[in-house]
Amino acid sequence: MAGTRGARIVTEVFAPAVLAAAMPIVVGLHAGPTWWRGLGWGLLTVFFSAVVPYAVIRVFMRLGRIEGDHHIGDRRQRRLPLLFAMLSVLLGVVALWLLGAPREVVAIGAVMLAVLAGTGLVNAVWWKLSAHTAVAAGSAAVLVLLFGPVLLVTAPVVGAIAWSRVRLRDHTTAQVLAGIVLGAVLAPAVWLPLA
Repeated sequence: MAGTRGARIVTEVFAPAVLAAAMPIVVGLHAGPTWWRGLGWGLLTVFFSAVVPYAVIRVFMRLGRIEGDHHIGDRRQRRLPLLFAMLSVLLGVVALWLLGAPREVVAIGAVMLAVLAGTGLVNAVWWKLSAHTAVAAGSAAVLVLLFGPVLLVTAPVVGAIAWSRVRLRDHTTAQVLAGIVLGAVLAPAVWLPLA
C-alpha cells in the first residue's frame, strides 16, 4: 500500500501539466535578459502550454467527455483534449516568436509541441504510450542541454516516474520505455536547431 501511495505522489508531482508549467519558467529565467523579463516570457509560455490545456481537460471532465481523473486513462478519450492542447501550444509558440521572445523560450515551446504531438499521434493511432515519461524524458534532455551534464542527475527522476506509472497499472513497462525514448529523442532534435 505504501508503494502505491508513493507511486501516486510521484505521478502527481511530475505530471505532464506540472512539468509543462515548470520548464518554461526555468528556461525563461535562464534566457531572459533580466530575471523579471525571463519570468514574464516563462509565464506567457505556461499560459499556452499548461493553463489552457489543463483547463480544457477540466471542462471535458465536467461535461462528462472524460471519465476518471485528469490523467485521462482511456486513450480514446485523449484525442480531443490533445488536439486542443496542441493548438494552444502552437498558438503560444507563434505568439512567442512574433513578440520577440528569447530563442530558448521559443525552443521550449516548440519542444513541448513536438513531444505532445508525438505522444498524441501514437496514442490516437496505435497505443497508450506514456505521456508522463515522454514529457519527463524530454524535460530532462532539455535541462542537460541547457545546464550541462551535471543535470544528468534528473535521469533517476525519469526512472521513478516510469516506475510509478507501471506500479499504478496505468501503463506497461513497454509503454513507459517508449515514452522515454520518444521524449529523449524528440526534445533534443527540436531544441538544438532552435535554441
